Amino acid sequence: MVAVQCFEVWLVNLDPTQGSEINKTRPCVVLSPDEMNRYLRTATIAALTSTRRDYPSRVDCTFQGKEGQVALDHIRSVDKTRLVRRLGVLPKATAQAVCDRLQEIFQY
Repeated sequence: MVAVQCFEVWLVNLDPTQGSEINKTRPCVVLSPDEMNRYLRTATIAALTSTRRDYPSRVDCTFQGKEGQVALDHIRSVDKTRLVRRLGVLPKATAQAVCDRLQEIFQY
């Protein structure tokens, strides 16, 4: 089983998709906590996109010199066999911004 950690960025094969789901093989950030990642065969991810949208569910980021956004409106759990290769780790400030935005989105 592939070992992944929260806030790592992986190249993930998201196909096949349906309807408006984000598609193709693209960088995604792992959102699932490390404890879950150790035991489950799935990882919860959010896609990185270079298409900038003024959505409250998006977090601006720069990864490997490219400007983009973490698309928290495209969170999904995927089998770890979809993870192609590790690309790096999200910067700490961006990881904190993702956590803050998730708390805003899912506040009860």
